[in-house]
Amino acid sequence: MSERRQPVLGILGGGQLARMLALAGAPLGVKTLVVDSAGDACAGQVAPLVVADWTDYEALARFASMVDVVTFDFENVPAETAHWLAERVAVSPVPGALAVAQDRLAEKTLFRECGLDTPAFVAVDTREDLGRAIAEVGAPAILKTRRLGYDGKGQFRLKTVGDADAAWAALGAQGAAHGLILEAFVPFERELSVIAVRSREGDFRTWPLTRNWHTDGVLSLSLAPAPDIDELQRRATELARTLAERLDYVGVFALELFVKDGKLLGNEMAPRVHNSGHWTIEGAHTSQFENHVRAVLGMPLGDIGARGLSCMFNWIGELPDPAPVLTTTDAHWHDYGKQARSGRKVGHATVCAPDARVLAERLNHIAHDLGRDGQAQPALQVLG
Repeated sequence: MSERRQPVLGILGGGQLARMLALAGAPLGVKTLVVDSAGDACAGQVAPLVVADWTDYEALARFASMVDVVTFDFENVPAETAHWLAERVAVSPVPGALAVAQDRLAEKTLFRECGLDTPAFVAVDTREDLGRAIAEVGAPAILKTRRLGYDGKGQFRLKTVGDADAAWAALGAQGAAHGLILEAFVPFERELSVIAVRSREGDFRTWPLTRNWHTDGVLSLSLAPAPDIDELQRRATELARTLAERLDYVGVFALELFVKDGKLLGNEMAPRVHNSGHWTIEGAHTSQFENHVRAVLGMPLGDIGARGLSCMFNWIGELPDPAPVLTTTDAHWHDYGKQARSGRKVGHATVCAPDARVLAERLNHIAHDLGRDGQAQPALQVLG
């Protein structure tokens, strides 16, 4: 009898998302090979790691010859590298989707073309452009780098027109290299995200909408399914499907949304598994990580329904004491194996429950014992 060959998933980037993809693929009989420029990349603790720069084409050629499909751990892998690999091995999502998500101007333009409204925005390349953009958009507004910005990085909030010089001093040099974009500040009512997956055959599904809260531009807390969102769920699914089909997308992606006056506004698209979807590991029948592996390798997609209610704490900088989580029923601890560092995502915990009352009790217990009452409070207020 011939030995069954295990498929091999190649991942560009070796952070926690690659780590969780590798762990999700293992029960499916999928091997994983990771490429990262850092020898201590945390995915290397659970999967073989190739240490190489994104322009080390000799190493990338060997990598391509060893895998069946290549995917991404984060969106700042150079699009040129993705295109180069796509000439040698299947790449999912397609490099074109990666390129759009890397440029905030192209991204928001695509949103509007697909029927998703956005805050007002204007491209900025010079100090004079910034003055004209402020006159058009008004203040307050947010000046952002078009490329290489995430988790609140590469942004400057202009509270008044008088902040223009300070904003240019902070970001002008980056703008000269990659361009900037000025976006109107939106006094939104809620932040939501829709996590979607599309297969090679076009099978499209979305997990229940997630409500998110951020601190200093970094995700702090997620609650899923978000309450009172029936009509928003339908609209978010429709918009995500339009984007996926327009991009011929294969795999999981996240669409970050604002809610203003009951309507959805597009913020950003992440062409990969996403922080706000971590709750799906324990809280959904099939996690975003497993369905991404299934999609890019041509396997049937799994059920995306929620098992109940879930709330995820994001651990930033350093891990707290795990005991309150480990001693709580249906609470789940995730240590990414990273060194503590200010602003760094080092782990998360997901608390699950059959209903709002039980979830609130479990959150209260964990938050109190950890001294994280303030972090949990937004979700507790929503849960009632």
